[in-house]
Amino acid sequence: MSWGIVLMNMGGPHNLDEVELFLKNMFNDPNILPLPAPIRSLLAYLITKGRLPEARANYQKLGGRSPLVEESLQLVAKMQEALPESLVLQVMRYTPPRAREAILQLQEAQVDRLTLLPLYPHYSTTTTRSSLQDFAYWAQRLGYYPKRVTAITHFYDHPSLNELICQRIDEALEGASSREYDLIFTAHSLPQKIVERGDPYPFQVQRHVELLRRRLQGRFRAIHLAFQSKLGPVRWLEPSLDQILATLKGRRVLVYPLSFLLDNSETLLELHQEYGQVAQERGVTEYRVARCPNGTHQLVAVLKELVVE
Repeated sequence: MSWGIVLMNMGGPHNLDEVELFLKNMFNDPNILPLPAPIRSLLAYLITKGRLPEARANYQKLGGRSPLVEESLQLVAKMQEALPESLVLQVMRYTPPRAREAILQLQEAQVDRLTLLPLYPHYSTTTTRSSLQDFAYWAQRLGYYPKRVTAITHFYDHPSLNELICQRIDEALEGASSREYDLIFTAHSLPQKIVERGDPYPFQVQRHVELLRRRLQGRFRAIHLAFQSKLGPVRWLEPSLDQILATLKGRRVLVYPLSFLLDNSETLLELHQEYGQVAQERGVTEYRVARCPNGTHQLVAVLKELVVE
């Protein structure tokens, strides 16, 4: 039985010309904007046009492309090396390579045992379900029906992942005493309306923080949870990172991006740069951000455990 492993993620623009495509596809996703199709398409068009200049400028600061592109390619290559008996592919939700392309490759390779692994530690309708639904849609359209399919919908509670997170936190401290720092776990925020429809994401994030708090007990001055990347005037999950930083004047702060495995614009630009400026304005004496696991051999080992188990 031929085995295929598909790593799924949101994606990001490969170049500045692709920024508009990325925004348009994202805001046309019914899991992101749960509205009737004609209204969603119009609103997606307006949001895309409104955000495009700022988004392009932000990606320009990052070298003209999303950091997620290169990080994903490296991770796929390392996973393929770690699992040579399988075919490892990536699927991006809003930019190439998308589900249709991957399914054609799986069909050509006659893969009939399939593992789908969205690279989101916490399940959300806006991320995990969206990726799996899109893959299922294209599989049906292309007539791809493998004999066995496994979908890993969340893994925030996997011990090896949490051990790796603690290692990345230690690396970010660079030998400094952790007791002198407040540790903030940040997660991508979510509109409250989506939570009210039953999305389990905030509860899994809170549970994740509690698991890590037990591992790190007594090591930090305090441990906080904050949400980032709010967009638009609607009510989002709180507390925001800005609100938490406002309470930490005169303190040293270390931020860990809990909802991301791979660095992207929201970690390297938003957390490192934009919130670094906010921290300075709020009187934080030192501000550090830990790097995501990225393509480390430890992350490859975690993902290998997940798909093999």
